[in-house]
Amino acid sequence: MMDWTDRHCRYLHRQLSGQALLYTEMVTAPALVRGGALHLLDHDAAEHPVALQLGGSDARELAQAAQLGAQAGYDEINLNCGCPSDRVQSGTFGAVLMREPGRVAECVAAMRDAVDVPVTVKCRIGVDEQDPEEVLPEFLSRIVAAGCERVTIHARKAWLQGLSPKENRDIPPLDYDLVQRMKGLFPNLHISINGGVATLDQVEMLLDSGFDGVMVGRAAYHQPTDVLAQADRRIFGTGRDSTAEQAVANMLPYIDAHLLAGGRLHQITRHMLGLFAGRPGARGWRRTLSEGATRDGAGPELVEVALRHVTALAPEAKAV
Repeated sequence: MMDWTDRHCRYLHRQLSGQALLYTEMVTAPALVRGGALHLLDHDAAEHPVALQLGGSDARELAQAAQLGAQAGYDEINLNCGCPSDRVQSGTFGAVLMREPGRVAECVAAMRDAVDVPVTVKCRIGVDEQDPEEVLPEFLSRIVAAGCERVTIHARKAWLQGLSPKENRDIPPLDYDLVQRMKGLFPNLHISINGGVATLDQVEMLLDSGFDGVMVGRAAYHQPTDVLAQADRRIFGTGRDSTAEQAVANMLPYIDAHLLAGGRLHQITRHMLGLFAGRPGARGWRRTLSEGATRDGAGPELVEVALRHVTALAPEAKAV
């Protein structure tokens, strides 16, 4: 979710669900430790619970980056061993680390020693010609021995050569059964499933089948209301359902503050385009924001204009 789940996206998603654990886009350890890019750790207090997702393969550097993340207030530090993009591979980050479980274990141990917050891992079931039936249990046993107590498994292989990152999200077949068998092999390991999950109905089904958690990625971005607005009640058993209209109302003061600090409207509204996905007027909402938010001087009043495309077709909904 690089370039997607930035702090503005996470603030929006928090308006729809108060309970779901949010993750940052992947931040590389070298950028923080060597590059001093501490602005990448910026987040709003409203985002919690929120996890910092790190990319890297040097244990000492990851430990330092984890310390910086914990000092910045993140609730969890997550090591990405699942991203298949070329630029990540070139830095020995992401899914390529599935080939080096020993190195991943060293990184996890170093990060665990450096911080008091949980250190977790996100991985694939394998890469390229690896046999997931052999690779995944070995990988999990190594990181569990290093002190990892929670893992999120994208239930697909990653093909590091021959498939684009987009193709790696769709073409390799899902193997939920394999991941479920890992729960039997590692009963004390908190295992979340990822990959191909697009609805809350699927989330409930997977939780009922024995998984400890479910990670939803692109569906939560493109249809955030569908995935998140009922999550607190249906998944966590607390709170009331939210609405897209309420989320928009809550975003207006945030937008004002961002603009006052010198930001641009489109930096926030680009994440809001899918709020009304599937509803009458959604196209007008998206078009108004897409065409107008990059213009000089664009402000919250444009969001209110865009909202009229939706509320004008829904008399029962209150306009913001």
